[in-house]
Amino acid sequence: MMSCDKAHRHTLIGEKMCVCMSASDTQQIKAASLRSSHTEPIVSASDEQLTSRPVLGGKGTRARGALVSQTELATPRNKNNNKMHVNSARFSLVVLGVIGWSMTLSSATQVGLSDKVLVFPYETDFSFVALIPQKEMGLRAFTLCMRVATELPEERQIILFAYRTADYDELNVWREKDGRVSFYLSGDGCFFHLPPITTFRTSLCLTWESRTGLAAFWVEGKRSTYQVYKPGHTIRPKGTVLLGQDPDKHLGGLEAVQSFVGEVTDLNMWDFVLSRSMIQAWHYGHKVPKGNIFDWGTMEYELSGNVMVVDDD
Repeated sequence: MMSCDKAHRHTLIGEKMCVCMSASDTQQIKAASLRSSHTEPIVSASDEQLTSRPVLGGKGTRARGALVSQTELATPRNKNNNKMHVNSARFSLVVLGVIGWSMTLSSATQVGLSDKVLVFPYETDFSFVALIPQKEMGLRAFTLCMRVATELPEERQIILFAYRTADYDELNVWREKDGRVSFYLSGDGCFFHLPPITTFRTSLCLTWESRTGLAAFWVEGKRSTYQVYKPGHTIRPKGTVLLGQDPDKHLGGLEAVQSFVGEVTDLNMWDFVLSRSMIQAWHYGHKVPKGNIFDWGTMEYELSGNVMVVDDD
């Protein structure tokens, strides 16, 4: 067991546990250990007696491996072992408390990314950011905007935004292998020839509304040609939004070859189509109505894997 500076303080560093008890507890354990030198020893929870199992947390996050104790408390052979049994039980309760505390930290939701950039430095099948919408995403119109940069070659497929329910890719935005940019609403996609997304940050917006089916991408405040795509369609609610990965099934099925590598910042989403003037204002960094689905400055999110949050210099 590692030593600690202050009573009742505990930390988790890597996979090694540091647990502190009061001075009286420590003395009782030492005394019980001496008295039981010819009986069964106190059972401790060593590093080797703790195993970790990766679990997939809520909202699409891959939580840190849950630590599960395999220690069995020794059964006292006589009355002299009663204190040893009590102290062992107390020790085990402390360990379980630390485990619960560490799991809470590993799956914590963070809030707000003002003046920050999400950096996805490597191609992986486990690094992503789960975004928590401010309202249910049962949508008949939307505007999605973000600033994005990547050095991945144009022939490399990239997922830019993924929203999936249990059975459908409700809204996915891709850069395709042929360099086109596309989006998919529960089926076949809608494809656009746009200026390339490069190492220099691109201002990218997408608008769609169900009544007419009109859809367009906006690059640096300029609109593409309209296309008519899925008029009358409704995007289903109760799904999961991820940046960095495309889940081929709800909360799973991630593939490194489709992962995003690069930077994303200033992602905002509205449940209506912004006007040309508003999209251009957003592009130039002027004040626009806050996104009522996602607002970069107040957005709730959960990190998983190697994603970094850095200052937007």
